[in-house]
Amino acid sequence: MTITQPQADWFAQTFAQIADNVERAVLGKRHVVELVLTAMMSDGHVLLEDVPGTGKTSLARAMGQSVQGTNTRIQFTPDLLPSDITGLSVYDQKEGVFEFHAGPIFANIVLADEINRASPKTQSALLEVMEEGRVTIDGVSRPVGVPFLVLATQNPVEQAGTYRLPEAQLDRFMMRASLGYPDHAATVRILDGAAVSTDELTPIITPQALVGMADLAAQVYVDSLVLDYIARLVDATRTADEVRLGVSIRGALALTRAARTRAASQARTYATPDDVKSLAVPVLSHRLILHPEAEFDGVTQETVIGQVLLDIAPPSRREAV
Repeated sequence: MTITQPQADWFAQTFAQIADNVERAVLGKRHVVELVLTAMMSDGHVLLEDVPGTGKTSLARAMGQSVQGTNTRIQFTPDLLPSDITGLSVYDQKEGVFEFHAGPIFANIVLADEINRASPKTQSALLEVMEEGRVTIDGVSRPVGVPFLVLATQNPVEQAGTYRLPEAQLDRFMMRASLGYPDHAATVRILDGAAVSTDELTPIITPQALVGMADLAAQVYVDSLVLDYIARLVDATRTADEVRLGVSIRGALALTRAARTRAASQARTYATPDDVKSLAVPVLSHRLILHPEAEFDGVTQETVIGQVLLDIAPPSRREAV
């Protein structure tokens, strides 16, 4: 089944309404807001990476407020335990049975604030739930429900008191985005009090409608030539001289899903190579592991993806539609 044009029009209109709502609290960051929304409607998770004070937490909270579902916040600290995230079974002496107490991970939107301040052992508690949408404790598997989105923030690894995220966990994030500082005009508006508090935002969409939008996005048509283009991009990351480990098949699937959602957000029933190119850096770059020599020379993951996009010619629009 393929998405119809009226459905694509409704999708684009609702997408814009949610983005407008979030922008009331996060000024001047439309591109990043749309990236996070794209991941949200592609059943993906987002890692917001930037220095402190750039609005990462505000963006995550604004997204949560825009969806009329359950929202939780986990403040990651060095002494946080895995059971503080997933929950644990407590023995009820009166009943003589173990009773499960759900952790904050059981929510529609989970804000994992400063995720890299927790130890790798604690961070690993997110691996199963981010991939499969369920938590296994004491041999019992418990689904966290749908929709389920982890919005994680982290400070750069050179900041004191942080840990590098494990590669397996990074690969479970559909996108990594950076807010950066607002431009001059947005800064003046912020100082003038134009940005509303995230608590003042009103929900725009229900969890059920969000799941419906994700289902519609999955019906966007992707031509075989566009799929071939994605495969060639991924293959090129694996053979690049600066790369020790290239993009996994999970990354290729994530790029395909995100391209479908971007097409729907622009009221199109089909994805184009431009959709792929616009999303390649946020979807693929954090999945690369570079050689130490390349890192020492100043090569970044974003630079490698940028070069791959230059080296691999996309199919023409006429061919790929």
